Amino acid sequence: MTTEQLLAFCAFAVITLVTPGPNNMMILASGLNYGFVRTLPHLAGIAFGFALMVFLTGAGLHTVFVRFPVIHTLLKYVGAAYLLRLAWHLARSGPMDGERRGRERPMGFVGAAAFQWVNPKAWVMAVGAISTYLPNASHLPDVAVLAIVYGALGAPCIGLWAGFGVAMRRVLTDARSVRIFNGVAAVLLVASLYPILVE
Repeated sequence: MTTEQLLAFCAFAVITLVTPGPNNMMILASGLNYGFVRTLPHLAGIAFGFALMVFLTGAGLHTVFVRFPVIHTLLKYVGAAYLLRLAWHLARSGPMDGERRGRERPMGFVGAAAFQWVNPKAWVMAVGAISTYLPNASHLPDVAVLAIVYGALGAPCIGLWAGFGVAMRRVLTDARSVRIFNGVAAVLLVASLYPILVE
């Protein structure tokens, strides 16, 4: 991979990571409801899980989807069902009082990493990156570069959304406004499925 290709891929990675999608909507809500520090394992899980997905896809996993497209379709609908479940819980959640804040936990590292495998946008991003930025004669070091770039850029790009959520805590100070925000975030989470489900 040339320097020009690497720079072009970095721009592509930043755009795909920072644009709205299921991960960013969940991180935004987590930042609001749990704060930045408690959201860090979720954020790290997304960055690691997606980088691993990119690596495995580039190492040959994408050929499974070419040979067996039903697996891709199945993952797409399992992921959509899971996102709808998350949206339902988010829409019904209210503000975190002292008791709930201590009892409830945001999504952790393992859950966030595992979520990438049923996240429709993550699959579109991984397959798109591999098919666009890897030459046909690429080797594992090239695949590793793409995965490392996604992992390194993922944390700060996704972290912006957690920061937005934390900043909203200063504005959304009453229970009603937090419930409205959680409802809007749930609707946006569901809306993020539209482009993927109609492809």
